[in-house]
Amino acid sequence: MTVTIQPTGICPADVLAVARGTAKVVLDPATLDAMATSRSIVDGIEAAGRPVYGVSTGFGALANTFVAPERRAELQHALIRSHAAGVGAPMPREVVRAMMLLRVRSLALGHSGVRPLVASALVDLLNHDVTPWVPEHGSLGASGDLAPLAHCALVLLGEGWVLGPDGQRLPAADVLRQAGLAPIELAAKEGLALINGTDGMLGMLLLASHDAAHLFTMADVTAALAIEAMLGSDRPFLPELHAIRPHPGQGVSAANIHRLLQDSAVMDSHRDDVAHAVQDAYSMRCAPQVAGAARDTLDFVRTVAGRELLSVVDNPVVLPDGRVESTGNFHGAPLGFAADFLAIAAAEVGAIAERRVDRLLDVTRSRDLPAFLSPDAGVNSGLMIAQYTAAGIVAENRRLAAPASVDSLPTSGMQEDHVSMGWAAAKKLRTVLDNLTSLLAVELLAAVRGLQLRAPLTPSPAGRAAIAALGEIAGEPGPDVFLAPVMEAAREVVATPTLRTTIEQAVGTLD
Repeated sequence: MTVTIQPTGICPADVLAVARGTAKVVLDPATLDAMATSRSIVDGIEAAGRPVYGVSTGFGALANTFVAPERRAELQHALIRSHAAGVGAPMPREVVRAMMLLRVRSLALGHSGVRPLVASALVDLLNHDVTPWVPEHGSLGASGDLAPLAHCALVLLGEGWVLGPDGQRLPAADVLRQAGLAPIELAAKEGLALINGTDGMLGMLLLASHDAAHLFTMADVTAALAIEAMLGSDRPFLPELHAIRPHPGQGVSAANIHRLLQDSAVMDSHRDDVAHAVQDAYSMRCAPQVAGAARDTLDFVRTVAGRELLSVVDNPVVLPDGRVESTGNFHGAPLGFAADFLAIAAAEVGAIAERRVDRLLDVTRSRDLPAFLSPDAGVNSGLMIAQYTAAGIVAENRRLAAPASVDSLPTSGMQEDHVSMGWAAAKKLRTVLDNLTSLLAVELLAAVRGLQLRAPLTPSPAGRAAIAALGEIAGEPGPDVFLAPVMEAAREVVATPTLRTTIEQAVGTLD
């Protein structure tokens, strides 16, 4: 696959293809023309000797310090070296690749005043699978992701570190030489243009949005399986009940769950039972209200990310009429707010799943299932401690759901006196979603155990698919086994599309 960067930008699917795949990147000729035009404006400013931030002055609190023409290239190189000041473990390859692609995208829009050479050099890194070593700590989300992007830019200069295939840290100069790539020399404005962007937080938000969409559908699947195993009712998910409260995500989630519960002998076994509970617990009955609200939150996040994909994020920017103006477009508040909001929603999707797990394991509430889903409880503990693990993860997600975007700290001698913390918000969102994968895996395992224990009743097509998927991993209910590998395998079932695809072949497409 090839991703062509157009003057109009790129789409989320392009980011995923480059970040997680092996797609090659190509610059459309029109983007080269746009960059060359904006560069000519910067060259004109230099020739005229006008004082312009980042071209002929220092940065941040040093914005009023004039830099002589003969030292302006040195200024750009010094900027990159000094701003590559991150610490901590390296960011994942997919995040760094997304960040580099998005920086190319912004430069290619033709408002940054850089030579086409600079964007092409970043493209070369992507196409040769050279991934800079970017430490996890350093960005405040304004002015953009300065430190992470500086670590990327430093590799263009033949300096800094590269992430090796086994996670090791390699000298950039050696890796560039082996790849047949030469370091570049920066001209005026170019160092600043390489680091003044929201590309790290936007990249993480786009990756997280893709993952959240899949996980929210899988949350409907695991909820339906748990409800089926607990002899719950499908009546709360009837479409007419959600039409009278027309939140879009709620209606979608309810339709998914209702579809998943059909054609089940387990459900039919109690459908007309007068002794059956008049109302199920909230964790069952209100599953669409929670998961649906999360879906609506995700729609908002996708809107924000889509707008950012169309945005020129740099400072200063070069306008077509020749003006070079300072902006605040690098401030990550829109992305930080969105990431924090989605983290809150994802945390609650996991929290309600854990409540269903607890109910499945509790002999007083599980409607005749054995304690902790063990046929021989007492000697055996069944899934007791799996629920402990889930409870601990829910508690961590609640801590992570506390917003990062309200925690501004002033920097740069009070010149940058309000920052977004958008990088931190997006980074912890990814952790929340990883934790959600584990929580849904525990619910999937518990629901499958419950359905197995309802034998000889035949579960829904979704239930049969889930039992088949976990059967080779978890086996039949019986004596306790080493549970951690089973839970890891269940995580893989939740995270990948195979089970969802199998279920959709039987019941139709899930939204």
